[in-house]
Parts: sequence; C-alpha cells; structure tokens
Amino acid sequence: MSSIRLFILSSFAELGPMHGHRLRLEAERKHMPLWTDIPVGAVYGAMKRLAAENLLREVAREQQGNRPTRQVYEITDAGRDALAQLRRTGLEEIWFRYDPFDLALTRCDPATLDMLPQTLRVRLERVQSMLTASSNTLVTATPHISLAEEWALRHSEHRLKAEVEFLRALVDAAPNIVADERRPRPKKRKNEPRASVNRNPAQPDETGS
Repeated sequence: MSSIRLFILSSFAELGPMHGHRLRLEAERKHMPLWTDIPVGAVYGAMKRLAAENLLREVAREQQGNRPTRQVYEITDAGRDALAQLRRTGLEEIWFRYDPFDLALTRCDPATLDMLPQTLRVRLERVQSMLTASSNTLVTATPHISLAEEWALRHSEHRLKAEVEFLRALVDAAPNIVADERRPRPKKRKNEPRASVNRNPAQPDETGS
C-alpha cells in the first residue's frame, strides 16, 4: 500500500489537471506529514513515476514570467482504476509493522544495562511531547478540515496515547528487566532433547485427527 500514490491519484481525480507545485501546496494545505507517511517534497518524483506507468499523462505546459516551465498532468483511465484499488486496499488492509524498539529492548548492551530505565524515561518524554503536539494540531486544525480528516488525525493521537501508556508501564518494569537480564541463564546440557513446539490448537495433527 502506497500512501503517496493514493494521495496523488485522488487529488487529480478530485481537483483535475494540475502541475506539481499546486499538488505540493495541496499536500501542505492538508497537513499531510502530520498524519501520513508522505513527505511533501516527494510528490514531484512520485508524479513522474506515475506518469511513466501511464497513470498520469501530461496535457499542457505552463510558464509564468522567467520561472521554469511547469508540466500539467491529468489522471488517466488506468490511473482511476489504480485509484479505486488503492482506496479499497487502504481501508481493508491492516497495516502493522514491528517496531525496531522491541528488538533493541531484547538486545541491550550488558555494559550499559543500568542506563535502560533512564533511556526509557527519555523515550517516554519524547512520545509525550509528540502526543501534546498531535493534540494541539487536532484542536487547531479541526475547524478547517473535514470530519474524515479529523478522524485521521485522531487516529494518530490514539496511537500515541497507547504508546505513552505502554511506555509508562515499561518504565515501571525497567528495574525488574535489568535484574532479569543480569540473572544467569541455565545452560542447556549437551544432547538434551529440544522442547516440543506448541502448535495452534486449531491446527490438526499429521494424522488429520
């Protein structure tokens, strides 16, 4: 799922032919970086790629004064088909990525293990600041955006609230994590049989029973 492709194609479908500068202004007006993974400066390159795929096509060129000539694009029929698929996928697909933080938490440097509680407190403060900024943005933007855009912003706010709640609990657990990491682990004896793996209870065994 590509957020930037969905944004660009839907913008052309809604607003009609335009050049890259107008599209960038639209992304800024919608505050896209606040609630999507779209970097505003990437729209130009993405437009070129969509044109190469025949999802957009050049229909005119504009020049104002001594400024560089701007290419004007419009969405093609193939682009509308791709947009319909992107809209369905965006609503139906569950987008979940594992956070590298979780792996780092399980691979702490023994030499700096005592710093873990403070590191987590700093991380909590940073996420709390992000939550405050997100909440302030929501309050400021709500009078000027659609209800759907408001709920998109609320999604980011709710995710940050969940992260704050998790980190608060993790900070409380940090001393126990440090103690557990320092505890010697029992060594596996040579030729010791491997522990059996618990299967999904819903999965039948090899006999089919």
